[in-house]
Amino acid sequence: MTLTGASIFRLALIGLLGGIVQLGAVSQFTIFGVPADLSPLLVAAAGFYSGSVAGATFGFSLGLFVDISLFQTLGVTSLVFTAVGYGAGRIRELRDPAHGLAPVAVGAAGTAIALIGFALLQFLLGVEAPVSLLLLRQILLTILLDTLLALPVFALVRRILLPYLPEDPRRRRRRAYTTGGLSPISRA
Repeated sequence: MTLTGASIFRLALIGLLGGIVQLGAVSQFTIFGVPADLSPLLVAAAGFYSGSVAGATFGFSLGLFVDISLFQTLGVTSLVFTAVGYGAGRIRELRDPAHGLAPVAVGAAGTAIALIGFALLQFLLGVEAPVSLLLLRQILLTILLDTLLALPVFALVRRILLPYLPEDPRRRRRRAYTTGGLSPISRA
């Protein structure tokens, strides 16, 4: 799927504003004892609606922005978000899910992949952090919280992006037959 200049601008705007809102406001509030993480939801939504290549690029860019803003090891979040964006885009390209709750499942899976992947990469890089049941509890509660937030985040991203994305040929409606609903083949 080829993106236009307006859709690239919209994706960049979503990434910049979403990253600032996540780092400045959302991460300061805790629900169930954990802060919400909108970043994997934004990446999954961008990949889901604009395709795998755009999702991977968006994930890399947002991950780099988060890494630079938090003074973390550069590239760890980018690598994880690239996989999340690419995976969400491939789901859309291969399956074209039509169910209204598909964004909830994609958002939950994207958050799970992001959190587990980030924890695994930090462990492999040798970052000293205690691995305990508290980490598992925090990951599970963040996945639950992001699952609850997935539908509004996906709806917002869809509303911003959909008018500027090229039309997907699989979404075109078929024209109804004017022969009273019968197929032209069956009239023979």
